[in-house]
Amino acid sequence: MGARILEVADASEADDVFRRNGWTDGLPVVPPTPERVAAALDAALLEPDRLLGVEPVRRLVITAEKVAINAVMAGCRPGDLAVVAAAVEAMCDPAYLLHGSAASTGGSAPLVVVNGPVRAALGLNSTDNALGGGGPNVAIGRALRLVLLNLLGCVPGVLDHSTLGHPGKVSFCLAEDEEGSPWLPLAQERGVPDGVSAVTLLACAPPRQVMNEWTTDPEEICETFAAEIRANQCGYSIWPGNYVLVVPKQLRDLLAAAGWQKADVRRYVWERARVQRRDWEAWGKRALVDRGDPEQEFPALESPDDLLVVAAGGSAGGFAAVIPPWLGNRARAVTTGIGVCLACGPEEDR
Repeated sequence: MGARILEVADASEADDVFRRNGWTDGLPVVPPTPERVAAALDAALLEPDRLLGVEPVRRLVITAEKVAINAVMAGCRPGDLAVVAAAVEAMCDPAYLLHGSAASTGGSAPLVVVNGPVRAALGLNSTDNALGGGGPNVAIGRALRLVLLNLLGCVPGVLDHSTLGHPGKVSFCLAEDEEGSPWLPLAQERGVPDGVSAVTLLACAPPRQVMNEWTTDPEEICETFAAEIRANQCGYSIWPGNYVLVVPKQLRDLLAAAGWQKADVRRYVWERARVQRRDWEAWGKRALVDRGDPEQEFPALESPDDLLVVAAGGSAGGFAAVIPPWLGNRARAVTTGIGVCLACGPEEDR
């Protein structure tokens, strides 16, 4: 069934209607006129009734037209819809654990990492302020939030029971700085062919910024990353899963100068990012120490490949970000092609 059409006097009245009905995240919306929605669908080569996903628990159907409406509302341009559509497809993959991440008290948000030619074509931001917006990043990330709100009923206090949440629930989207990095892009590491655009989606806790500007030693730099992950294990969640590590140019240039690739970073962090049960005592969790062997070890990563290393950020500053998983390995990162089916033949591409 197609979307309803509401008649309003102007954009101001449209915004009032959306606010009264709870169809917005609190920010103003762009009126999703039939012309704007059609332009977005045309740009993404999507038919209105194209099925983008089915919510795995309540079996709610998500069509391209409904996603396009929310993308327009979020401020997306027509070309941005292809990225949003791919992210919705990834979000509906059972490995992502959509229902749990949307309803949990833990307050997770969908992190969108964009790779491939679409980054330059759309002007996505991958350098300065990479996690703080710029380009169409904010609108793309916000479109996912509106999809969760309006199509899946993830209303705070109704289905969304986040105790605190975090700003990433408004928008959480960045692109990898492929041109400024000597490393293989994340999507290609995850099996996407060179030259194909893709999104990687993961249900995440808030980013944790770290800094090390006092060394050129690759092990010392990576020890800073591992130490922050250990802190997250003690302060938040012990369960291993897909951590995301965002490495800016200053630090990755030092790592590359020492001959380190992403695989070297992953292996070092995998070896060092682990805690023992007794470490919880220093975090006020003595009761957890008493439940087992104090020397029992808990790795943050089941394997080095569980660490997703993303090259992004400004050219100056020894800052990096560790983005923890929401629920360990029960919710996994999912990579989906933009405008192409990675698992099927060319005849099935959009």
